[in-house]
Amino acid sequence: MGILDEDIARVRDQTDIVAFISESVALKHVGQRYSGLCPFHQEKTPSFSVNPDGYYYCFGCQASGDAITFMRETEHLDFVEAVERLAQRSGITLRYDDKSVQKDRSRRSRLVEAVTAAVAHYHTLLLESSDGGPARKYLRGRGFDGDAARRFVLGYSPDEWDVLSRHLQQQKFSRDDIVSAGLAFVNKANRLQDQFRGRLMFPIYDTRGEAVGFGGRALGDDGPKYKNSPETPIYQKSRLLYGLNWAKADIVARGEAVICEGYTDVMAYALAGAPNAVATCGTALADDHAKMLKNLARRVILAYDGDAAGAGAADRWYRWEQELELEVRVADLPAGKDPGDLWRDTPDQLLPSLERAQPFLQFRVDRVLAAADLTTIEGRARAAEAAARMVAEHPSELVRDQYVIQLAGSLDLDADGVRSQVTRAAMEPRRDPQHRRPSRPEHEGESEQSPEPVEPLRVDRRELDVLRWAVHDPALVADWLDEALFLDPVARGAYDLLVSSQDMHQAIDAAEGPVRHLLERLAVEDPQADDEPTTVRARLIVNTVDPVAKRMLARMLRDGDERASTVKVQLDAVAHGREVGDWSRAQEAAMQLVRWVVTEARQSAQNGEGASGGNTRVEQEA
Repeated sequence: MGILDEDIARVRDQTDIVAFISESVALKHVGQRYSGLCPFHQEKTPSFSVNPDGYYYCFGCQASGDAITFMRETEHLDFVEAVERLAQRSGITLRYDDKSVQKDRSRRSRLVEAVTAAVAHYHTLLLESSDGGPARKYLRGRGFDGDAARRFVLGYSPDEWDVLSRHLQQQKFSRDDIVSAGLAFVNKANRLQDQFRGRLMFPIYDTRGEAVGFGGRALGDDGPKYKNSPETPIYQKSRLLYGLNWAKADIVARGEAVICEGYTDVMAYALAGAPNAVATCGTALADDHAKMLKNLARRVILAYDGDAAGAGAADRWYRWEQELELEVRVADLPAGKDPGDLWRDTPDQLLPSLERAQPFLQFRVDRVLAAADLTTIEGRARAAEAAARMVAEHPSELVRDQYVIQLAGSLDLDADGVRSQVTRAAMEPRRDPQHRRPSRPEHEGESEQSPEPVEPLRVDRRELDVLRWAVHDPALVADWLDEALFLDPVARGAYDLLVSSQDMHQAIDAAEGPVRHLLERLAVEDPQADDEPTTVRARLIVNTVDPVAKRMLARMLRDGDERASTVKVQLDAVAHGREVGDWSRAQEAAMQLVRWVVTEARQSAQNGEGASGGNTRVEQEA
């Protein structure tokens, strides 16, 4: 059960994949396609290719798919969510094959509408209500003015029982809508009671920019200092980052994300000129957060105060640094200060705190040394052992050795001794990270288990070349190309699907395994037209039939087939024409061989020697 197939097809057809992917990958126009750095693995030379017809392919890590796949893997969505997101971009109204599914989707929209209405109401109260005075005073005390409040759509929740609930009911939202959206709860008197009271309100948006919840900062001494929306169908804090809806484009453009602990920290960096900052929503950093950021940028800066950055979160970030190939740094913040404090006291220090950010491992090692007693031999030895365990976790041997030399100098110890300590620590059991790409199930209910890495395809370059032309300019090959001319079973399978499908989309959807992988690659590869079409056509015929005809000749000679001499004459004519540049003569002889090969294949198929058009014998002799 899910979205109707024809609506999925409409979403694919109406999504401009180049414009869509360009929002997160810098693409350059190269020939008939677009190229850029792959978002799925770390690289310095562009190997990621996008075909305007609707497909992408990476020649480095073999990531491939269409706009729906890209949305799924970069945003960590299931298939239906990805289609819905793209449909929203294109203004397409989706239909579902089950009324209950349609009802669930409509329900989500209603909850978003309720939270959006709450954001607007709280914002008006902050800016215009006399009761919002304490919230405005708090903001001024933190260095934020009215423009900042408007930019981040801040609000104020009155210290009363049901101000928001009554307002939303007047806006025709039901009790169930208000409770399900996490905006109120039913108290013991069976009345709606607002979830937030007497707080400065920070609206939280998902990555598509829809309001889904709140973080509230207490303005008095009652209750916890910060309170977040409860988990709801639209608010899951482990999958949300405050400010990501605003910061996403800047994170991609800068190739760097700044991770903060508080909402005002995000505001401080943004106002100081670093709009690529985000924060967690009342929870610790989770795997989903790290994966979201990895798809946008490969460098992150932790803008925590020193104690927080060196605590448990540091271990998790180091693991993510290895598993997700992230470069993690730590902002140079004064002891006991967070970005919000700097914005209030010394705002000119915010940007330098990012510029002076230390590599993650350097920060961890420095923390160990700062906490150690380096005045004694024993203290230095203990510091070396603790630092060695951290150094041993780094995946680069060169980096490890540089830290060994640095530690030996700092601690006045023998470098070989420190190196052996690192080696022993490296041999201790620890988790072995597995570099796997996200799974790409095409429908709800399919397994979400990550597949094994795809091995690069190794198909004869001549067969690859003719397939490229079959995809991008079929007129050059339509009247002569046949499955019998393919020796590689994967290339032949791709060709069979191309000729039996209405278009490339249908061919890829029908393919599996290596054949699908090859088709996705071909969809973004431009054929190289280094000559006029007539010569290109001649070269394609010659290069395609030559290896197959030679295999056929070898079999004929082995079997004593008297027709071998005729095939030999044609092969010689092909070779001579190619050598002297007489492509017309070479093509004429090659076409004779094409007819031989195709006829032989069909006769073999009729005789039961193989349904692959006679190639079975050729393959056995290869």
